[in-house]
Amino acid sequence: MDFNNTEIAFSGKSNTDLKRSYWLFKIIGWNWLIKISPALLKIFMPLWIPIPIIKATIFKQFCGGESILECEETINTLSAQNVKTILDYSVEGIEDEKVFDENVTEALEAIAKAKTNPNIPFSVFKPTGFGKFKILQKVNSKKRLTQSEEAEYERLVNRIDKICAAGAEKNVPLFIDAEESWIQDAIDAIVLEMMRKYNKEKAIIYNTAQMYRWDRIAYLKELNSISRNESFKFGVKLVRGAYIEKERNRAQKMGYEDPMQKTKEKTDKDFNLALKFCVENIDNISFCCASHNEESTLSLIKLMRDNNINLNDDRVYFAQLLGMSDHISMNMSKSGFNIAKYVPYGPIKDVTPYLIRRAQENTSVAGQTGRELSLILTEQKRRKSS
Repeated sequence: MDFNNTEIAFSGKSNTDLKRSYWLFKIIGWNWLIKISPALLKIFMPLWIPIPIIKATIFKQFCGGESILECEETINTLSAQNVKTILDYSVEGIEDEKVFDENVTEALEAIAKAKTNPNIPFSVFKPTGFGKFKILQKVNSKKRLTQSEEAEYERLVNRIDKICAAGAEKNVPLFIDAEESWIQDAIDAIVLEMMRKYNKEKAIIYNTAQMYRWDRIAYLKELNSISRNESFKFGVKLVRGAYIEKERNRAQKMGYEDPMQKTKEKTDKDFNLALKFCVENIDNISFCCASHNEESTLSLIKLMRDNNINLNDDRVYFAQLLGMSDHISMNMSKSGFNIAKYVPYGPIKDVTPYLIRRAQENTSVAGQTGRELSLILTEQKRRKSS
């Protein structure tokens, strides 16, 4: 597997696309700008000043469109390169009962779209899109809920159950995203119940394990044991994690044990151990390696080969974000592996906070931006010389 083959990696990109990508990753590398961008948005977003700029740049690079219909072109472009699409409605942080119900409708529409389009193998949602963060936090802390809070929590669980039921009915597997550690136990408990209910014959419901947490290997082993004992399948998406600075700051401020790994090397080690565990239990576990890390990707390829797992076995998927790590996605799809791109979508104004968070995550990954820039420059030089 040659991840340095930029001709394959950028075969779907025009010269203009490459130039835009180059400057976007260049800007993302300016840590100071990314850090102050949320404050800048609060000032200028009400005036709608940055909307056209965002739409022509960062939104175009990392999002499929403002609606499922607008994502059609991206879905078709990816499928032409044997890459699947995971539609990700990326509106975050709006806590309103009406919006929660609208998010359910959106999730059901995404599942319906996946049912009719073989190029969409999964659907995905974030639990805080269906209920208030503070309710999950209180449940996580095992604090007694008030009567009104009980009703809110019941609505949250019912919304998630409705979506999971639709996924099971239409045979569309669902990835349930992980969130901050101080609400994750509550989410894990809900997802476990959904697995018990809908994973009887195959993995429809997938939880997400953030391997930058030092307790996630134990979590994987526990869930595998529970699912075997209770005769249901275990679905899991493996990621490194998305909230590391927030997690460390909160643990330090509140004086509890930091849930994060001490070093990136330990995160990498546990991520690869998780891949090995899933492969060794492939009779019971279906999983997705959602990673931009080349070493981990190669590790899983070797594990699959050593354990005689077909490269297109539908129990094993690889995934990357749209607009990133095309050198992994496209070279692997060319070889016939199951590859999917997370394709965020939603109204630009509502999706921008998600995009800013992704940019902040990207700056915290050592070498990520530099690797993207290096590959783009290599491809630009190749095109000029040919």
